[in-house]
Amino acid sequence: MNCRLGCGACCIAPSITSPIPGMPNGKPAGVRCIQLSEDNLCKIFEQPDRPALCDAFKATEDVCGTSNDEALRLISLLESETSG
Repeated sequence: MNCRLGCGACCIAPSITSPIPGMPNGKPAGVRCIQLSEDNLCKIFEQPDRPALCDAFKATEDVCGTSNDEALRLISLLESETSG
């Protein structure tokens, strides 16, 4: 599966504990990444300072579902089940 351009769920739903340019302490779950454009595209895609977690993420139907809304719901659910 390829990412749906303009989805952005993986840049909003999960927490990221490693530094992100403009967010040196990472970001909490449910907070929009500062590097996510208004069009929901990563501004630092394929850049060396992109967090390893972001680079490793691979879109799959079981994680991203069939719509942007479903992706946000599923990734949020996974985050809540694996955090803490």
